Amino acid sequence: MTNTDTSPAIALIGAGTIGTAWAVVFASAGMSVRLYDAEASRLPTALDMARARLVDLAAYGLIDGDVDAIMAKITPAADLETALAGADHVQENAPEDLELKRDLLARVAATAPANCTIASSTSFIEPSRLFDHVQGRERCLVLHPGNPPFLIRVVEVVPAPFTAADAVARCNALLTRAAMAPIAVNKEVEGFVFNRLQGALLREAYCLVRDGVTTAGDIDRIVRDGMGIRLAVTGPFENADLNAQGGIEAHAKRMGPSYARLGAERGQNDPWTDDMVATVAAERRAALPLDRKE
Repeated sequence: MTNTDTSPAIALIGAGTIGTAWAVVFASAGMSVRLYDAEASRLPTALDMARARLVDLAAYGLIDGDVDAIMAKITPAADLETALAGADHVQENAPEDLELKRDLLARVAATAPANCTIASSTSFIEPSRLFDHVQGRERCLVLHPGNPPFLIRVVEVVPAPFTAADAVARCNALLTRAAMAPIAVNKEVEGFVFNRLQGALLREAYCLVRDGVTTAGDIDRIVRDGMGIRLAVTGPFENADLNAQGGIEAHAKRMGPSYARLGAERGQNDPWTDDMVATVAAERRAALPLDRKE
């Protein structure tokens, strides 16, 4: 994948839903993409899927450029070595299986150019478990996208303790160039941030259905037509801050005990401490001083 201009060359390993979606993201940003899958029979389907996604995006004015020109940036690779040759960045998109990924990433790291960054799209697995054994592990990290990444533009950037700051900076720059929104995850936790927040909501939703409080359909409606609209505009902390006179500290004082009781019902005895609230309040006041809010 010889890079004849300043556009990064991308190797995508795994041509399923996420790998194909990444191809759409990077090619739409003018980057050269090589797409590889261990099952070569998946590649024609992946290319058809990429074209279909681009056609849909173009129909809604969500991409610039001609679909054929963007598709010309995506090249199927017959083998791993061809996919990795000359790559500036490698994005692994194999199934969510630790041993499979570890084996694949070891092969990738041993074959890829020494100066390229290597990332996994894993949804849950910490990077230190994926990359601790690979060659040049300081260039390795997790870049976990929302799904589909060509519509949900946030990407969790999750370094391992051994990941070099330069690798993180290069990946942030790459994502920004691709019109993505990198989110810093400063500490390794299983599931990162996106899936922990999503999982907390799903756990409670399942419990409410189990307990006969409401139906699955009505939970979907209350999220879709109620809280989802609000959270799409303001995140949970911003919403709480704007929702109470006196800001988020007043909200925590008023609502915190009730939320603590709800958590305790589910075996989660982890109330909001004064220090936790103060940390969040400091960020909110830096973003929106109280005199401007009220």
